[in-house]
Amino acid sequence: MTVLIDKFSRQVRYVRISVTDRCDFRCVYCMSEEMTFLPRAEVLSLEELSQVARAFTELGVEKIRLTGGEPLVRKGIDDLVTDIGALPGLKDFAMTTNGAGLRRHARALREGGMTRLNVSLDSLDPERFKRLTRTGDLAKVIDGIHAAQDAGFECIKLNAVILRGRNDDEVLDLVDFAREEQLDISFIEEMPLGDVSDHSRGETFYSSDDVQTSIESRHALIPSPETTLGPSRYFRMPDSDSRVGFISPHSHNFCSTCNRVRVTVEGRLLLCLGNEHSVDLRDTLRRYPGELEPLKDQIIAAMDLKPERHHFSTDGDVQVVRFMNMTGG
Repeated sequence: MTVLIDKFSRQVRYVRISVTDRCDFRCVYCMSEEMTFLPRAEVLSLEELSQVARAFTELGVEKIRLTGGEPLVRKGIDDLVTDIGALPGLKDFAMTTNGAGLRRHARALREGGMTRLNVSLDSLDPERFKRLTRTGDLAKVIDGIHAAQDAGFECIKLNAVILRGRNDDEVLDLVDFAREEQLDISFIEEMPLGDVSDHSRGETFYSSDDVQTSIESRHALIPSPETTLGPSRYFRMPDSDSRVGFISPHSHNFCSTCNRVRVTVEGRLLLCLGNEHSVDLRDTLRRYPGELEPLKDQIIAAMDLKPERHHFSTDGDVQVVRFMNMTGG
């Protein structure tokens, strides 16, 4: 089997595929309040998304994560999950979601072969949650988490983006909630994608080290060698099965071990979250409909474009103009 190796000898084993740029939330760190979304003709069809997933698994990719936008607002998402979940060689099939649609979809996702969920949760205060998401209902998200547990998901992780002065006082509450619900939790440093008007990223940056210090005021954290092929550095607590992870693109750069690429919903293969290096897969998909070899050849050739690292800074400047919902969260 041909596998994907970049020019820095890193093997790509993990692909994040965005199934939509649309979302029923408007989180302040992800997109602007007034967004213009892609026309339908520019969005990959479900069949094209499935073809992309198959091409990557035939090139040695072991993990696929479906992202957005909010993947559960994509019409036909349950069928797409079933198609991808049956692919040979796929060892880890996950989704990142805001959780609001899980009451409706969780059982179909689990039956379709999905094994893990990441649920974005930045606050446990309903009013603050509404301000951070602009439209979100906290009760609906928590109910969605319970629906996923009832559907048989054993691997559910919370993702929390911590902003100084906005929700940094909730770090311990979020950890305790994860412990009570028997969930893992990862804390994510905000990434400088898109020009957000809601806040100054330089002023709201809150490092993983700050978060860790806060947690260790109540809970001992023991470094763990565990990995899910993603960028989280995991820690265990002696008195809980819940893991605490840190995704630290600024303070603990993880580029040297990067094993990931992303495909946007418009079919751009992004070789790096923090750079604009990309290849247009949509043109190949539509020029050779149903043919995997031209698509696989293009993906293999693209590996030489994968840069060594990103150059994110914490000074508030926008390094990449596309918003996170356009990148694939």
